[in-house]
Amino acid sequence: MTLSRVNDGVYRVLTGTGLHVGNLKLIGGQWKFKAIGYGAGGEVFPGGGPLTGRHNTVFAAPDEAVITAVLAPP
Repeated sequence: MTLSRVNDGVYRVLTGTGLHVGNLKLIGGQWKFKAIGYGAGGEVFPGGGPLTGRHNTVFAAPDEAVITAVLAPP
């Protein structure tokens, strides 16, 4: 997983192949992963996609190594 900074409170979370699978958002002082999926026509599905089961996972900081360890499929 890689993080791409959008602004001070949001990072895009991308797979190694560049697939956008969610966002890391600073909400109430905590970094929360917000899963995202896309339909065949490009429509966005908040809370969807391949990491739906990890939606709302909380992180202490936007640390790529930790996020990869927690979010990457087994």
